[in-house]
Amino acid sequence: MSQIENRTSRPRDTDRKTRIHLSFYDRIKFLLLFAITFLVLTWSSLAENPILSVEDAFNQTLNSKRWILVLVVIEVVRQIHFALAELLAPYHGIWKRYFDFVDRQIHRLSDWTRFRLSRVIKWLLFISLLSVVLGAIYKEPPVRALFLAPKAFITALPLLGQLLFAVFFVIIQFAAIFWFLSRGGVDTYFPDDIRTRFSDVWGQDHVLNRIRENLLFLESPEEIEKHGGYVPGGILLWGPPGTGKTLMAESMAGETGKPFVFVDPGAFTNMFFGVGVLKVKSLFRKLRKLALRYGGVVVFFDEADSLGNRGIVTTGGPQRASQHSAGIFGSDCHGGAYLSAPTVSAITREKFVMGGAAGGGGGGMGTLQALLTELSGLKKPRGFFNRIVRRTLGMRPKNPPKYRILVVMATNLPEALDEALLRPGRIDRMYRVGYPSKAGRVRTYEGYLSKVSHSLTAEEIDKIATITPYATGATIKDTINEALIMAIRNGRTSIEWSDIVKAKQQKELGPSEDVEYIERERHAVAVHEACHAVMAHRTRQHMAIDLATIEKGSDYLGMVASIPPDDQFTRWKSEYQSDILVSLASLAGERMFFDGDNSSGVSGDLESATTIASLMEGHWGMGSTISSHASNRRFEMGSPGGGKGKDESEKQMRMALSDRIEENLSRLLTEAEEILRNNRNQVLALAHALETHKTLSGEDVAAVIDGVQGSLVDGRPYMRPELLAEIEKYHEASVVAHREHRVPDVRLPVIV
Repeated sequence: MSQIENRTSRPRDTDRKTRIHLSFYDRIKFLLLFAITFLVLTWSSLAENPILSVEDAFNQTLNSKRWILVLVVIEVVRQIHFALAELLAPYHGIWKRYFDFVDRQIHRLSDWTRFRLSRVIKWLLFISLLSVVLGAIYKEPPVRALFLAPKAFITALPLLGQLLFAVFFVIIQFAAIFWFLSRGGVDTYFPDDIRTRFSDVWGQDHVLNRIRENLLFLESPEEIEKHGGYVPGGILLWGPPGTGKTLMAESMAGETGKPFVFVDPGAFTNMFFGVGVLKVKSLFRKLRKLALRYGGVVVFFDEADSLGNRGIVTTGGPQRASQHSAGIFGSDCHGGAYLSAPTVSAITREKFVMGGAAGGGGGGMGTLQALLTELSGLKKPRGFFNRIVRRTLGMRPKNPPKYRILVVMATNLPEALDEALLRPGRIDRMYRVGYPSKAGRVRTYEGYLSKVSHSLTAEEIDKIATITPYATGATIKDTINEALIMAIRNGRTSIEWSDIVKAKQQKELGPSEDVEYIERERHAVAVHEACHAVMAHRTRQHMAIDLATIEKGSDYLGMVASIPPDDQFTRWKSEYQSDILVSLASLAGERMFFDGDNSSGVSGDLESATTIASLMEGHWGMGSTISSHASNRRFEMGSPGGGKGKDESEKQMRMALSDRIEENLSRLLTEAEEILRNNRNQVLALAHALETHKTLSGEDVAAVIDGVQGSLVDGRPYMRPELLAEIEKYHEASVVAHREHRVPDVRLPVIV
């Protein structure tokens, strides 16, 4: 231990009094090289003259190659110098002061001057060595042999040509392979090929107005450049699928009369490293040529999230969960249909996104970096004449022209894009292309209906726009086309209101399965859906019932679908509580109408209710406490420390939250039971109507509950006590049949 503590550091070179000792190999390596060279030359002389003796060859080489002897003497003197410097400190100090003086004198010159002098010295040494080698080959003095260098070069040309051909053949093979692999994925449309204009884009006027400003600067860049600004060259269009992002990009090219380059989402996905980089370089080379030829070009990257992200990507962007996503709400009752879209989105995020789903695309290693460089990299001078010839003649290369390239990207997941891609200078403006407002939907319906024959009135177009709150341009176009197919199927060429309604239902619900329930199960499904519908009609004002059905679909036995009557962007505690009441109505109703029994079909409803209650209690400030459960977990509040104490604290926190959620749900379940008890006749009446008609519109559902005339169903007979008594009797028989697993004794009452 004391030896380790007493050890001193290795001395620095500046602290040494003598030179560092050389190893044995370093002392003899050059002498060994000269000896081997001398022996090779001696062997060469013996090979040229077989009758020459070894002694004569040795003497001949020694006489003709005296420069080797000179080099040996110089090396011996150098090694003696090193040995003296290693042994004698005064001798080493003299040479050290000398070299320090020389070094100071040399460093008086600038770095650039010393660099140029070193290059001159290196070239002189190379020429000197070349002259010596040529002199040995041609048996001429070195200076004269130097003038024979062109002759040596011409003589070696055939061999050099063969070597160059082999090298170029290999290079051309690789270049051809990568060239073919880098083709495809990029389509160019010239101005005459594009007929789309801004007038063909409906329902997104607020975005189009901002895009027009970008195109104005693209057409007249001097309007902003003369004042010291720059033209925004990048636009990001993000939003849900089908809202018209690609159509907008195409209309930009159509409005400007510039070429439109479409980049396929999978263009940069390749199995070989480097092909994506080549594609990026090739793409921007083409864009620069088109920009110079046509005065500008529009390039569109569709599904830009496929370009990838250099960091971790977590999906969960501003996307709306599908209102009819299979598997989220269970297969018995499509519980998400009667909820509003924000509520469905919250439930879906809680199930999938917060659960740890992660994703992200990728165009391959280096592809994204190459794209970032091309979008805002160093603008070097371009062209062989500009870069090489002008610089050779001592002229400054011309700066590259200002390429008018408008980069447009579209994505449904802006969070999946790399932050460096979204910075100003690359993507200067970001526009959300969201779901059209009601006025936008009306305009879109009018636009697509003008292309076909129809008999819809302005009021009916306004109504269909109202009952399709989250319809995009793509879904509206598809609905109109489906309605036209239905009209043609029925022997007509003009679309009617009934075609639109049926097309909407078929696109939202899908075709119903051609199956028939057994009678007691049909009645149970009808009561289940009637409880949802009556509760929604009585307690919920922010949503209107769109339709109710007991026809079996691919992932549900029945459903009650609701829509918002107005475009609303905020949600309130009372609205979420009514959503929970509608969810719990199935459990409360089945227990009430089937003597405390309930089916597994309430599982999706309970999951929806629990998720909403959890978010209300722990995240949205709508519960009995104020603090956020998410923040408490993030900052580990209430935890005295790590380990077991932390786990115990988190467990207590979850238990407290779970108790509050259960208490809230129990209170709302009691309230739902009370409401259904007061509306027992309405539930059974609506269940009878569903068993009779299978599917009811929202207007007919309200007519049955309120006892008025509907569009297709007359609800007034359900106000008669004698009919209600028959329906009650049928229900009691169905309960007995349900309990005993047999056919009910009483048939479904028929309204005359």
